[in-house]
Amino acid sequence: VQLQASGGGLVHSGGSLRLSCVVSGGTLDYHPIGWFRQSQGKEREGLLCVSTDGARYVGDSVKGRFTIARDNAKNTFYLQMNNLKPEDTAVYYCALVHMWGDGSDCWGDSWGQGTQVTVSS
Repeated sequence: VQLQASGGGLVHSGGSLRLSCVVSGGTLDYHPIGWFRQSQGKEREGLLCVSTDGARYVGDSVKGRFTIARDNAKNTFYLQMNNLKPEDTAVYYCALVHMWGDGSDCWGDSWGQGTQVTVSS
């Protein structure tokens, strides 16, 4: 399975971006999915994950601003980012994930290559 993330770029504070992740070599239907990010000098951070039955993990730093969605027909999932802040600047990664059933945590299994998001103040 391969994942290809795209959609990163430079945006002003308060702006929006939508990242896409296309999955090839396998079907998305049966996989929990997630988005993570890594800022310079920091550990990779889980943002949003969703299981096939709707359980969700939501990172504190993105609550109310970021959402995750999937389109199984296109084998693609998305990260909609609104009200972006300079501290959201990072490399963003999509992944097929494992999750606890209650959505309390998720961790990556197969990773995309990352896409840079830079938010200017």
